[in-house]
Amino acid sequence: MADLQDEPHSVGIGAEDLPTPAVVTGALDRAAVLLSEHPVADGCNTLVWTLRQSPYHDIDKPGDSGVDTDIPRLRAGGVGAQFWSLLTPPPEPEAADQLLSGTLEQIDVALALMRRYPDNLRLALSADDMADARNRGRIASFLGPVPGRTLTDSLSALHAFHALGVRLLAPAGAPWAQEGLTAFGHEVVKEANRLAILLDLTGCPPAAACQLAAASKSPVVISNTAAAALNPYPGNVTDKVLLELRAANGLAMITFDTARTGDSLHAVADHLDHVRAVAGPECVGLGAAFGTEPRHPRPAGLTDPSGYPHLIAELLERGWPESDIALLTWGNAQRVLRDVEFTSRAAHHRRPDAT
Repeated sequence: MADLQDEPHSVGIGAEDLPTPAVVTGALDRAAVLLSEHPVADGCNTLVWTLRQSPYHDIDKPGDSGVDTDIPRLRAGGVGAQFWSLLTPPPEPEAADQLLSGTLEQIDVALALMRRYPDNLRLALSADDMADARNRGRIASFLGPVPGRTLTDSLSALHAFHALGVRLLAPAGAPWAQEGLTAFGHEVVKEANRLAILLDLTGCPPAAACQLAAASKSPVVISNTAAAALNPYPGNVTDKVLLELRAANGLAMITFDTARTGDSLHAVADHLDHVRAVAGPECVGLGAAFGTEPRHPRPAGLTDPSGYPHLIAELLERGWPESDIALLTWGNAQRVLRDVEFTSRAAHHRRPDAT
């Protein structure tokens, strides 16, 4: 996916904006330096859904877009990779054909977004693409998750999604993954593994999440969650699931939704502390769920992506080693992608294409 004529340079906070080594003393200065080397790989942004409803938004100008995400604020926050959610939040369950057509519209909007801002966003299909985009000053853009409910009695939709560039699938709500995996559900998991499509367990009940994590040969992620031990909000991840993620080398990515974490930056940091303590530093990431209009409640200090340096500064002040923060922001997401690709290559040698 690389553009050979591009000149490599770092992403996120510009080098000219960084403090010199002589004055890197405060936590915020250290956070800026860290993010210049290890930018944020954000596991969840719902901007595509917002743009589908209100296509007039221009995200090239700071604060003028009418949403909490724009390119200047992504840059200011040190975001180097973004997973663009393609889930549709309807008020009522959609019929399968409506859900599929709506998902295809979401993909179309996401691809149009990258075509509109080619100097800032680059479609990423792999961990190598993720690193290459960062080195060339682009924000690596992954498509997904798409809803698992779009898959009914065949794998054709999954193959089509993969061909369009989708790399995450969300089983939550799918009939094949609600009360234990069905025979078709096991085939979906195997084929997702073969295609290097990440399974995103966001919204899955704990029992289903544990079963999916155990069935998958690849690591799984929860791209938008918080610790149920601190706030038993629906969808927050339990310690049991965190331990399953740890065993599966998966990743829990913490949201900035105030209903799930609390209304302050410190509360978000508490959830990160808990997940790190239970699942380990290799299994915690960030999935803020930005991409909405500003009226959506966010913790003070984290109202948009430009707040990431302040969160990193808070973690540094809590004693997080810089190596753990590098995993949190970038390393864990890239490692999961590489593990998924390794499993895919091995699966191609073992089984033919599914039909």
